[in-house]
Amino acid sequence: MPAFWTPHVLALGDSLTAGYGLPTRNSFAAKLEQALRDRHPDATVHDAGVSGDTTADALHRLPRVLSGLAHKPELAIVELGANDLLRGVAPARTRANLDEILGTLTSCGIATFLTTFEVPPFLRAHAPSYDSMYADLAERHGADHAPFFPPGVMGHPRLTLPDGLHPNARAIELVVAHLLPAIVAALGRPPAPLA
Repeated sequence: MPAFWTPHVLALGDSLTAGYGLPTRNSFAAKLEQALRDRHPDATVHDAGVSGDTTADALHRLPRVLSGLAHKPELAIVELGANDLLRGVAPARTRANLDEILGTLTSCGIATFLTTFEVPPFLRAHAPSYDSMYADLAERHGADHAPFFPPGVMGHPRLTLPDGLHPNARAIELVVAHLLPAIVAALGRPPAPLA
């Protein structure tokens, strides 16, 4: 990657991307943009996170998101699925929606990075289909993928907001530090060829 290159990143997701309960400057997108600017001073991360979004919600708004961008992103980070699980959406429907989201991005020539989430223990009996879903979809679309949370962060009492669920500003810093090397690597690769 040349030093003068200016990467544009789209962050498509739910409350974890949107920075629920946090000042905008402490959101995932803002912190990722700040970290990327250490390497590329004009890097941008477009925050397309909407709290409460399911995969169906994100799929529905994706055309509007893409048409509203000032620059075509080199990379789209897709962070979705937790709300589907919490609302009892059938895993097959979640898979189909994510498949279409990744397919749409790839068809636009945008490389994709799929973040995964750990199913909470109390829901694991209801969600065995999530175990391989993200890896399968990433392979199908030539996407990079990694867990959104580094080990030990999700649900840690000192790393969550008072609701005990959403990450606080310190947790988001840890998430960005954890994902940054993989995101930088993904930015250095072209998108998968169209099938």
